Amino acid sequence: MIIIDGKQTSLDIQEELKQRIDIVKKEGGKTPHLAAILVGDDGASRTYVNAKVKACERVGFESSLIKLSKEISQKELLEEIDKLNNDDIIDGFIVQLPLPKHIDETVVTLAVSPEKDVDGFHPQSVGRMALGLPTFLPATPNGVMELLKRYKFKQVVKIVL
Repeated sequence: MIIIDGKQTSLDIQEELKQRIDIVKKEGGKTPHLAAILVGDDGASRTYVNAKVKACERVGFESSLIKLSKEISQKELLEEIDKLNNDDIIDGFIVQLPLPKHIDETVVTLAVSPEKDVDGFHPQSVGRMALGLPTFLPATPNGVMELLKRYKFKQVVKIVL
C-alpha cells in the first residue's frame, strides 16, 4: 500500500518554489504578488484564504488580503475586481467562493481577467486548459495530478468519490 502524503508534498513544492523565487529576486526580478478577495466572514473561506497568505509568506511571494463586507453590492465588488485587474503590482488573484446570495458568481468569475485568474475559473482559462494551452489551472485537480506524478503513478484505473 502506498500512502500519499499531501501535506508533505505541499511543503516540498513550497520549498522548491521558494528556491526559484529566491533566484528571481537575486537576479533583480519582480516578486510575485497574489491577492485574495474575501467577501463576508465565512469561517471555511477565511481559513482557506489565510492558508494561502501563509503559503505566500513561506515561498517569498507578496500577498494582499482584501476583506469586504457581506453587504457589499455586486457593483462595488466588480469595481474591486477591476482595480486588481488593472494593478500592475498584482500578478494574480482569487475571489473566494462562495459569495453572498445577492452576488452572481458567474458575473464575478467573468469579471476576473484571464491573465490574473489563478483559480482557472474564467471560461477562457477553461478553454485554454481543454486545448492544452498555457493557463492557470484549477488548484484541486491540478494538485491531484501533481500528487500522482510525484508518486509515479503511471495511470489511474478508477477514482471513487
